[in-house]
Amino acid sequence: MAFDLKNKRMWAMIISISISIVTIALVLRYTGSTATLHAIARADLRFVVLAIALHILFWIFWAIRLQYLTSLVTSKVSFGIALKATLASNFLSAITPASAGGEPMRVKVLNDGGVSCGCGTAVIIAERLLDSFFFLVALLILLALSNFTRGFGLQVSAVFLAIFILTLVFLWALLNVPERIEGLILWLRRRFGGGNIIDFIEREIWVFREAGLELANCAVTQIPAMLALTFLIWIVEFTIPSVLLMGLGYNPSFLYSITSQLIIVLVAGIPLTPGSSGVVELSMSYLYSMFVPSYLLGVMVLVWRVITYFTNLVVGAPFAGASIQCKR
Repeated sequence: MAFDLKNKRMWAMIISISISIVTIALVLRYTGSTATLHAIARADLRFVVLAIALHILFWIFWAIRLQYLTSLVTSKVSFGIALKATLASNFLSAITPASAGGEPMRVKVLNDGGVSCGCGTAVIIAERLLDSFFFLVALLILLALSNFTRGFGLQVSAVFLAIFILTLVFLWALLNVPERIEGLILWLRRRFGGGNIIDFIEREIWVFREAGLELANCAVTQIPAMLALTFLIWIVEFTIPSVLLMGLGYNPSFLYSITSQLIIVLVAGIPLTPGSSGVVELSMSYLYSMFVPSYLLGVMVLVWRVITYFTNLVVGAPFAGASIQCKR
């Protein structure tokens, strides 16, 4: 089974990398010119180093938020465990559609660190809610300020808002109508019978509910800190393309660039390809073509994707592998 799982991860990684490389090659093929070579020759590599540093800060701030949220519902985990969970989940996110593998991996690493699956799941859902709230509010504000891709951006926001509201309704019912949980457990017992697995699921569902209530009770006083951490996580990541543009000697276009990054993140949530490879590169090429010269598009997408995607694969792979093998 371990061999099969390793093979599946390997093939998923090969497919996602291949799609990304082919897409970037096509963008370079159709946007590259002599001006592209001149821009590369004049590029200031210090900005590339700064962009890499920003992505490392993205990992660090995410780990701090994960550690902080976990401390609200259970015993505090170490920063090392939170960072390991972040890096390992980044790897799984990079090889699964809509980043679906990232959340279970974070729960797994937290569980290895002594956090129950129920508490870990509550923490991960809290992360998703914070990110979703930030994306929606920030995108609507930036679209109003920039009037950039207004129609497309608003359509993406409307779909995401609908999903966000449905998620909130589901969680409210789960936390405030406990008989629904009892009904779910009863259905599981009728469907699958008794046994250790059903007992484990029942225990973790109730732990998840208690952790969710604990988070909800803490939310009023802790919201400013949690939103501040969420802002730091994404602003450093969304600034990377502007830093690369400055390195290429072009206007950073912060407002348009960050707006584009928000739209790309939401589009990447559509489960089409592993790690949204191809989808992300084409979305970025389309959006940035509205305010960046075509001869810079290919090289910028290439460097940006190497920093924000391929580094997740390289750095996260050892942590993901160690976590999967742990406690087998």
